[in-house]
Amino acid sequence: MAELREVQITEEKPLLPGQTPEVAKEAELAARILLDQGQTHSVETPYGSVTFTVYGTPKPKRPAILTYHDVGLNCKSCFQPLFQFGDMQEIIQNFVRVHVDAPGMQEGAPVFPLGYQYPSLDQLADMIPCILQYLNFSTIIGIGVGAGAYVLSRYALTHPDTVEGLVLINIDPNAKGWMDWAAHKLTGLTSSIPEMILGHLFSQEELSGNSELIQKYRNIITHAPNLDNIELYWNSYNNRRDLNFGRGSDITLKCPVMLVVGDQAPHEDAVVECNSKLDPTQTSFLKMADSGGQPQLTQPGKLTEAFKYFLQGMGYMASSCMTRLSRSRTASLTSAASIDGNRSRSRTLSQSSESGTLASGPPGHTMEVSC
Repeated sequence: MAELREVQITEEKPLLPGQTPEVAKEAELAARILLDQGQTHSVETPYGSVTFTVYGTPKPKRPAILTYHDVGLNCKSCFQPLFQFGDMQEIIQNFVRVHVDAPGMQEGAPVFPLGYQYPSLDQLADMIPCILQYLNFSTIIGIGVGAGAYVLSRYALTHPDTVEGLVLINIDPNAKGWMDWAAHKLTGLTSSIPEMILGHLFSQEELSGNSELIQKYRNIITHAPNLDNIELYWNSYNNRRDLNFGRGSDITLKCPVMLVVGDQAPHEDAVVECNSKLDPTQTSFLKMADSGGQPQLTQPGKLTEAFKYFLQGMGYMASSCMTRLSRSRTASLTSAASIDGNRSRSRTLSQSSESGTLASGPPGHTMEVSC
């Protein structure tokens, strides 16, 4: 039998008529730069136009990562520190990303005319199918913060087959009660819209400390040229309906969910309550120390590592190396039977300064994580 010889075959891309190899190389480089910078699109929906930016190219048999920002922010000011973090690059190389700006929140957005009826959060969720249809994307992994977390949850309830997973930061699934409404009205008499939104985004300790981060975002919101638009988004958030989650109920999130909140964050109690209402076999709960009200801004490294574990649990990025948390944390696992007698367990991971490993929880358990 003749000896087998290894032959290396290189793909040849045909040139366009009249195109030289140098021109083709320049065009390919320009296309790559364009993908890195993102391509911004707008699409018309039944509730108005929505703008979104796409980074990367679709990967076969992989969902898109779709983000939705909180009130007072846009996709860049909410998510840029997270997605520009070094360890996040391994993730974004494996997924196409879609960063959605709520109507009127994108950079350079014109101010809506007086009397404009801003969409409700439910209607914002109903815009997402138009985005996916425009891009021809079939499924997503959603990452939402605050109002954006609510929007993605509402979308997942109505389109469960298109959502493979959700990362929900600072979610409050409850409608405002009469006491909350009265307190909001009283606060509005003594505080400006920017100050109320800052109190929604950050803890009182952070605002009192007036760190460089707080000064930056106070300046962004206070001097936003589209502040009138931001107020409309803020009003829609405060008029949200109850998501009516219930453990064992038909109204629940069917996909894997990672709930995230900072310790002493304004929404800590709401996220804890949300965790108690979701399916414990599908939900992990990440409570982050020293992260304040916006973990994706203050602790992008910890959140990136947790997101990698989340993706691995969904069957993606199995070969990804976990280094940052595994070097700096040990796992302390405590299990207890749930009150209703089912087989779910609560797991707590606590931080340690000594070296150790962070064991990822087995599927089918709620994980309460403090890191």
